[in-house]
Amino acid sequence: MGDKRKIILTGDRPTGRLHVGHYAGSLKRRVQLQNSGEFDDIFIMIADAQALTDNADNPEKVRQNIIEVALDYLSCGLDPEKSTLFIQSQIPELTELTFYYMNLVTVSRLQRNPTVKNEIRMRNFEASIPVGFFAYPISQASDITAFKATTVPVGEDQLPMIEQTREIVRSFNHIYGEVLVEPDVLLPDNKACMRLPGIDGKAKMSKSLNNCIYLSDTEEEVRKKVMSMFTDPNHLRVQDPGRVEGNPVFIYLEAFCRDDHFERFWPEYGNLDELKAHYTRGGLGDVKVKKFLNQVLQDELAPIRARRKEYEQKIPEVYRILREGSEKAQRAAAQTLADVKAAMKINYFDDEELIQSQAKKFKAEER
Repeated sequence: MGDKRKIILTGDRPTGRLHVGHYAGSLKRRVQLQNSGEFDDIFIMIADAQALTDNADNPEKVRQNIIEVALDYLSCGLDPEKSTLFIQSQIPELTELTFYYMNLVTVSRLQRNPTVKNEIRMRNFEASIPVGFFAYPISQASDITAFKATTVPVGEDQLPMIEQTREIVRSFNHIYGEVLVEPDVLLPDNKACMRLPGIDGKAKMSKSLNNCIYLSDTEEEVRKKVMSMFTDPNHLRVQDPGRVEGNPVFIYLEAFCRDDHFERFWPEYGNLDELKAHYTRGGLGDVKVKKFLNQVLQDELAPIRARRKEYEQKIPEVYRILREGSEKAQRAAAQTLADVKAAMKINYFDDEELIQSQAKKFKAEER
């Protein structure tokens, strides 16, 4: 099958503005994949229907964040000429596929999904989990298979979700014939980008903890947040040896800094290893390291900020991009759904052979 089309599906839930964790973990890579020319199609979904599974009582929050996420996408360099940006709820075929796939998955299998388990714990849903949220892995399988995606870029924490999709694909194809495509996973290539900690040193950036650096933050907001970052709590005096492992400032440097940043901003050091060695043996203060991190982040975020400013002046245009992307996505999903319904033998009105054979059968019985 050398001629198989290469298709990516990926996306985000519109529950807030995107932050540098999203950028390091997925957005930057998406732009590289988009510009690599390796893929026939790239579908990038704003997963609003998924966001409503645990925000059903707050639709305005989801509605307002659609445009925030779209602006973040465009400002990072996702190009509507090369990638299809679309809104999940505008593709009714996804809901229908989810409904058919539900017959192929048991409740106990969903309960065993580690990602679901973890999310339920985080949201204190133990006793009262909405069915829509519980069935999230099935809905995700529908998102991926609707576009016949061959590649799904995700973090390690999402691997159980993709495994669930692969099981559904195998199960469907076994029962109904080879219709769906089994996707492969693409993990981040830089370990530091897997999961950036919050600026307070907590394991994860999250809006509720108020520990994020947002892509849409101003230069001054970024500087303040960097200068307030948690570092090694035992590194009290400049001459003390410092720890780089688990130190958020160094984790961020691993994710974002390049050798040319040293040439431009801190030529005393040739690369990050030299800086780490100095910090570890002592004699280097946190303030200096944070100032350097600030320069690195500003260098990365400045063009994003500038593009965002431009798009903020063209909001109707952004909605047009989303509308056209959603129309294109719907055409692709409709084709898959037609294939699925034919395989499941529920395409009654498209099946001329069925109609004729039933007509013959009853005529024969009359004789």
